[in-house]
Amino acid sequence: MRQVAINTHISGKFNMELENLRNSVLTMGGEVEQQLVDTLKAIKQNNAGLAEKVILNDLKVNSMEIQIDEECLRIIAKRHPTASDLRLIMTISKAITDIERMGDEIERIARLVTKNKLPPSDTITSSMLLIGERVGAMMRGTFDAFARQDESAALSVYDQDNRIDSEYKKLLTFTTSEMEKTTEDMQDWLEVLWALRSLERIGDRCKNVCEYVVYLSRGTDVRHTPLESMQEKLDLLS
Repeated sequence: MRQVAINTHISGKFNMELENLRNSVLTMGGEVEQQLVDTLKAIKQNNAGLAEKVILNDLKVNSMEIQIDEECLRIIAKRHPTASDLRLIMTISKAITDIERMGDEIERIARLVTKNKLPPSDTITSSMLLIGERVGAMMRGTFDAFARQDESAALSVYDQDNRIDSEYKKLLTFTTSEMEKTTEDMQDWLEVLWALRSLERIGDRCKNVCEYVVYLSRGTDVRHTPLESMQEKLDLLS
């Protein structure tokens, strides 16, 4: 396992600022992870009250993104970080954007319950919950890799998105065929399709964060690089 440690500075306060910044990201990630858990539970129980709580709590996630971003800018202006410290701050600044977007996607899924627009098909709902569980596992792995700054764990999590994409495409095909058989309001079906897309997008956001972990560890930008090529590139740098 390759990790990058926070530098030890003459100023103990600077060390504390960087550690607090990193912990703030993990706290934000924990909030979003709980949002997904609550949303899946709301779908399973058709619990509009719990779904409404998820929607309202998204404001808290938005506020956390702003606070962390402001702290990043403050540290850059005051401390003039270089090398791995600067990489850490830049990584955090990028990661919180993706984490906040995860929250937005989860909010969209939760609105299926508050609008009483859950899929009329039990098969679709159960498949949606299954994909949601896989996305939740990917999210946990992503934040764990970030916490440990572990590029190997990040690459392992990154690969999980292929399975999620495959299951999403199968469910999308099935949902489209069900739409063609019914006379239900097409707007309701579109809401379902958007929610399914949101689940898939959360996986994509997790992939982005995993790429940032590799950048933090190696200083190598692997965005838009296939997993196989990414691994080969990192092997050459070892």
